[in-house]
Amino acid sequence: MGLPEELRVALVHDYLNQMGGAEQVVEVFHELFPKAPIYVSVFDRRVMPESFHRMDIRTSFMQYLSPRKSIAYKLLPLFPIAFERFDLREYDLVLSSTTTFAKGVLTRPSTCHVCYCNTPFRYLWMYHEYLEHERVGPLTNLFLSTLATPLRLWDYQAAQRVDYFLAGSQNAARRIRKFYRRDSLVLHSPVDVAAMPLGKDCGDYYLLAGRHQSYKRMDLAINACNALGARLVVTNEGPETPRLKAMAGPTVEFTGRLPRKELRRVFAGARALLWPGEEDYGIAPIEAMGAGRPVIAIRRGGVCETVVNGLTGIFFTEQRVESLIEAIRRFEQLDFDPQAIRDHALQFDTAVFKGRLLTVLGTFWERYQASLE
Repeated sequence: MGLPEELRVALVHDYLNQMGGAEQVVEVFHELFPKAPIYVSVFDRRVMPESFHRMDIRTSFMQYLSPRKSIAYKLLPLFPIAFERFDLREYDLVLSSTTTFAKGVLTRPSTCHVCYCNTPFRYLWMYHEYLEHERVGPLTNLFLSTLATPLRLWDYQAAQRVDYFLAGSQNAARRIRKFYRRDSLVLHSPVDVAAMPLGKDCGDYYLLAGRHQSYKRMDLAINACNALGARLVVTNEGPETPRLKAMAGPTVEFTGRLPRKELRRVFAGARALLWPGEEDYGIAPIEAMGAGRPVIAIRRGGVCETVVNGLTGIFFTEQRVESLIEAIRRFEQLDFDPQAIRDHALQFDTAVFKGRLLTVLGTFWERYQASLE
């Protein structure tokens, strides 16, 4: 049976004021359901790609306060109210994408709500780990810890409104079970692997990709390449950029933000991607593998689900400069097959994700309709 053609679908996402992996998931949702409106707390057109400007995006009252990330994030207590105020009564299927609040929307008993959860809200459920990498003063720390408890209660209750959970990784699935006491089906987040050019020749530089945030431990890669005198290309930017530039030696190059086409070329020309931080999933390692380039990664988090040691990259076990240096030296003694690396990465391609998602949604829809009889 699957999904009926006349199904009325709404998409829900936390906020559109930065572009990242979660927003790429929303893009794919929209490709599958191009007529579905997207409900978000705020939408900052200035920082989102042009493709989002053509979508039917419906914002909450928070849009009138400010869509900017730096301001909106200071209004945490308002987010639950914003999502509960959305009127979704006219829809048969609600597909939410969240790392924070979007799962809290209210739906009719006859509406099937499927939530794609990249990970439960880190600030609420992994509070000490979250703040370990955020430089906040004691007063801010006190404020955040006081605010976390009531929001944690709301977040748990909001998770009980969801009919079916999809998890972006095995890591996310374990956390959904731990924090929300809910089962979920793992559907790895989509990556446009097919669009990556295959880099058949090994370049003369290592690559460090992703937003510059402290928990990504980019400092380890920079210090390791400083010590080895190895060329390192650092893409993107973020809060940590000034600190990272200050520690960089003469062999480290910062490119800033690059257009997608240029970024793919940089991936394809690298010797390997360095991945010293722990991520729930990690899109950049899959992009690197899609370009046929191996990954040198900390053996933690999502790369344990996507990188095959010895086939598509190698692991190191400690977040120390010495451990990464040893891994780079070990890597330089090995040979990797670019085509084999790419073939492995294709299982995470967007086309594969779309097919699986439609199948899963069809199954959930049929199951939910049967429960109403």
